[in-house]
Amino acid sequence: MAKHRIAWMPGDGVGHDVMDAARLVLDTMGFDAEYVPADIGWECWRREGDALPARTIDALRSADCALFGAITSKPRDEAEADLDPSLRGRGLVYTSPIVRLRQLFDLHTNLRPCRAYEGNPLNFRGPEASPVEGPIDIVVFRENTEGMYAGVEFFPLPRPVYDALCANPRMTPWREKGLENVALSTRIVSRQGCERICRQAFEFARRHARKRVTLVEKPNVLRETGGLMTRAFREVARDYPAITSDEANIDAICMWLLKNPSDFDVLVAENMFGDIISDLCAGLVGGLGFAPSANIGDDYAVFEPTHGSAPKYAGQHVVNPMAMLLTVRLMLDWLGEASLADRLESAIAEVIREGRVATYDVKGRGRGDSTLDVARAVARAAARA
Repeated sequence: MAKHRIAWMPGDGVGHDVMDAARLVLDTMGFDAEYVPADIGWECWRREGDALPARTIDALRSADCALFGAITSKPRDEAEADLDPSLRGRGLVYTSPIVRLRQLFDLHTNLRPCRAYEGNPLNFRGPEASPVEGPIDIVVFRENTEGMYAGVEFFPLPRPVYDALCANPRMTPWREKGLENVALSTRIVSRQGCERICRQAFEFARRHARKRVTLVEKPNVLRETGGLMTRAFREVARDYPAITSDEANIDAICMWLLKNPSDFDVLVAENMFGDIISDLCAGLVGGLGFAPSANIGDDYAVFEPTHGSAPKYAGQHVVNPMAMLLTVRLMLDWLGEASLADRLESAIAEVIREGRVATYDVKGRGRGDSTLDVARAVARAAARA
């Protein structure tokens, strides 16, 4: 009987390609696991009207954790047009399956490490191509179930919602526009959600000897939701006096991350702001091809690279698998396979440092190696470790 049971979700597009790379490396390293196939993504939506079928939820519940490739998402009208003709006109609404998974399994913490590995030519360079002083090694903690991505949106506005909003004098500019002309997205946060993600960030900093935790918010404008997050951050910070805590507005930190990225250590933010800054941080360390992530709950986790499905490259095995392999490293660590996780990261770092085998985003178009070539190089390096 296998030691671990992993729900295996390639999803769409290049999700299949990078999952092929992950399996090659895991098998070569001797990872003892049973893989449970699970359908998710755009083809499920097109054929069945549900991007996250019930059978997939059952498969995830039967597994220790899940490894996920990528999904395609489109706006509402395009999603409706892509449905099988027999499903159109039934009122089916596409919702992101990964957002649903986060909420269904209460995967409250999104962990996104962004590390500039030695030798990566895509690492950020400052003005006049001078190297940034000090290593870039930032970890983003993004609240994963609340905020703007909770999915509480309206268009057109239901009459009770419109009437309730119009009771607020700040709604004056929209009163005469009519409910059929107004769309509403809500930013809902709870004290519990704010405290939980802040504590996760400080606990990580304590365990890994990180010295600074920075809150990313906008409380001077988003006074109630941003204010609640800021108060929760300050309360949690008092329990960790040995760790420096500070705060930055979302717009300001985008500038400071570009100007002085090595100054930052652990960043914590609500859902949308965390999404924004984690992509910015990924750009500092080589792009989304080097950006892993983990969606972590109290007793379950889903691991995914942060890049999209890139349909035009699907099946060509040309995209960078490093984000997926670094995601596998997070999965191994979460499963308690610390030795395997360390071997894999060392192998990844070696392949990046040597630079002999790399995909087109690193070497340039027409000169890159295949997705599986890179995976084989990492597997060989891991075997030597």
